[in-house]
Amino acid sequence: MNHAYIVGTFDVAELAFLLFFGFFIALVFYLNRESRREGYPLEDEQTGKIHPGSLFDGDKKAFQLPHGRGTYVPENVARDDINVPGVRSFRSAGAPWVPTGDPMKDGMGPAAWANRSKYPDLTFDGRPRIVPIAQSHELIIAPNDPQLIGWPVMAADKKMVGKVSDIWVDQAEHMIRYLEVETTTGKKVLAPMMVASVHGNSLIDALLPIVEDKPKFVEIDAITAAQFEDVPALETPGIITRYEEDRVQAYFGGGYMYAMPERAEPWL
Repeated sequence: MNHAYIVGTFDVAELAFLLFFGFFIALVFYLNRESRREGYPLEDEQTGKIHPGSLFDGDKKAFQLPHGRGTYVPENVARDDINVPGVRSFRSAGAPWVPTGDPMKDGMGPAAWANRSKYPDLTFDGRPRIVPIAQSHELIIAPNDPQLIGWPVMAADKKMVGKVSDIWVDQAEHMIRYLEVETTTGKKVLAPMMVASVHGNSLIDALLPIVEDKPKFVEIDAITAAQFEDVPALETPGIITRYEEDRVQAYFGGGYMYAMPERAEPWL
């Protein structure tokens, strides 16, 4: 007698095959739904209208925020306004936008920013991560490095825009993130350290006293002197939120394309 059969001619091998086939179909459905939990439902690229859902659309994904800040659901965040201050270069959904206003203020192209949370980035123990150096947790500039505070600042148009009034550091990474620049009009703005070049304090200057009289200044070639007046300001002195960080970074990043007319022209 053959004991491999379960019922009639239905045997163990056929059962194993059907179980595997059913598991595989369920896995395909599961993976497709999981891949559609963020960024769905889709919206039309040109009109912004929401596309109808499908069988594979999954539930919204929720993220638990640290430090008791609750839950974040990306799909519950308001969609960006599609009425941007620009026009299509030609009639197509994929055509680039040509700015009609001030692209650095309007957030066009490389000057675009994200609507991030309006509270500061925090360290693992809940302290503000990016702060003026005097408010940091025992961070200092090494004595052999340029102290920078008080140094003049040159803009992209080779004009002196003001001086460095403070240094903002990252308490988690132990590095300089921003230079606070006080303009000649008295306005204080932040400039990302990565767009700044320090002149007059190189290794050669330290080894050769003969060049002690070499001018010392900080060059920020992202924007012109006049454009420093329009750098997004901080709402609270001594604190920079994630939203404000994106605005400041985008403004200076956009300057490499929009600060001067010749920068927006093709190279070839």
